[in-house]
Amino acid sequence: MTDATHNSDSEYAIAMRGVTKIFGERPHAALALLHAGHAKAEVQAQTGNVVGLDDVSLDIARGQIFVVMGLSGSGKSTLIRHVNRLIEPTSGEIVVNGTDVLKMSRDELRRFRRTQVTMVFQKFGLLPHRSVLDNVAYGLEVRGLGRRQRLDGAAKWIETVGLAGYENSRPRQLSGGQQQRVGLARALAMDTDIILMDEAFSALDPLIRSGMQEQLIQLQQELNKTILFITHDFDEALKIGDRIAVLKDGAVQQVGRPEEIVLKPANDHVEEFVRDVNKARAIKVRSIMERGAGEGCAVAVPMEARCEDVLPLFAEHQWVGVADASGQQVGRITAKQVIRALARHTPGSVALPEAPPREPERAQERPIRSPAESGSITAEAG
Repeated sequence: MTDATHNSDSEYAIAMRGVTKIFGERPHAALALLHAGHAKAEVQAQTGNVVGLDDVSLDIARGQIFVVMGLSGSGKSTLIRHVNRLIEPTSGEIVVNGTDVLKMSRDELRRFRRTQVTMVFQKFGLLPHRSVLDNVAYGLEVRGLGRRQRLDGAAKWIETVGLAGYENSRPRQLSGGQQQRVGLARALAMDTDIILMDEAFSALDPLIRSGMQEQLIQLQQELNKTILFITHDFDEALKIGDRIAVLKDGAVQQVGRPEEIVLKPANDHVEEFVRDVNKARAIKVRSIMERGAGEGCAVAVPMEARCEDVLPLFAEHQWVGVADASGQQVGRITAKQVIRALARHTPGSVALPEAPPREPERAQERPIRSPAESGSITAEAG
């Protein structure tokens, strides 16, 4: 299944075309069976080969968080390791920043891995005998930077991820969440356009994991990297993803924005995933707002805000403004609009926050405030 139209692979940070991976001694026999329409289980039964990926085509735009999700064995980790050629495909094309990765020589591939892509692993991958500072600086050392330059760069990112003061600690002295922050800082220190994150938060406790998700969203707003993020957690995918691809048995089942996946599942497999999902987390106000500037509202949220972000505001406001990236009001939304949207896709009823009777707000009485100024909401990046 192909994501979007193909004007030119160079338009995308990452473009995968018909990528198939067969593990085993008879890959071409297995590939022929796949092309003939046999399922993954049938191919394995007849050839003893395992299908890792089955004709995967994806377009990943620059500056977006693209999430690939699926159950264990769906091919998620196999897919991400094709981008930097840690795994060689059986067939297909992989184009990164306009260059065919599969045609790179060993030296070109080595430079590519040092300068264009970096990876954050689930198991952290820290060097136990090195300090936090030296762990974060390790990639820069491999790249050939002088000690002073790489340590200064590492210190900057250690502070960015909230680990200032831990520069001289060893990994064993840190919590799991802190170790993962070291891994993230090491990737950011490389300053590559593309970051690959393979189940990067899966080993963390729920509270720490949520904090790391929030930090990634905040960093992405500032850095605008291209992030390919692998997860088996659908709520995590909804929270951080600009676009989501769902895999099953190595094949793409659906690709789209989070709300498209949740509200219009392509098949029974995707529908099973989204059945118990919090729809208020998936639906963004841009898709249900009343467009047009109209009269000003006392508080405004970004177009990318989710329904779950907006609902608490209706305890104090009859209308909530919707602002574009420049801060200009381009629409507004009411509690009824949110409740109506959620009711269409959620069994049972959706409760509105209780609020005392109040007079309608007037634009001249209170200026529009950003969520940060009002303290009412912290908007998440889509």
